[in-house]
Amino acid sequence: MTESMEGIIHVRIDDRMIHGQVATQWSGRLNATRIMVINDSIMNDDMRKTVVRLAAPANVSTSILGREKALANIKSGKYKGQRVLLICVSPMDVDYLIDNGLPIKKVNVGNMAQREGTKRVRPSLNITDEERAAFQRLIDKGVEVTVIPTPQSPTVYLKDFI
Repeated sequence: MTESMEGIIHVRIDDRMIHGQVATQWSGRLNATRIMVINDSIMNDDMRKTVVRLAAPANVSTSILGREKALANIKSGKYKGQRVLLICVSPMDVDYLIDNGLPIKKVNVGNMAQREGTKRVRPSLNITDEERAAFQRLIDKGVEVTVIPTPQSPTVYLKDFI
């Protein structure tokens, strides 16, 4: 990653945020020292924040931030020297970060649950029309968007399915 993303080693979209696969497989494989969750909706939900933090491995720090604070922290170099696994809840979060100056070139998509108005595009990947448009914007900006549920899974490119 470039200077303005010092410390960020992996960007993932996963609406489960921190859960078993992230805590035991991704953070270990990436040797992450911090897991950062970015989403504005979780910021005012103390219960969800507590549950998300409990899922993190004991030896990994956590940050749960709104978009603006996360963007400011990353741009200021706050995570220099760390190994941060950045988790966004939606493609709109990643699109926001890119539109505001972060040079994100690769994004891995984990789970996006079935919800009202979603269509299934891959196993455990269900997206709304708004999310589909956001993914297409990422792809059009040259971002490599993969769907890799676990580190052992084969690499699949989202552009082949939307």
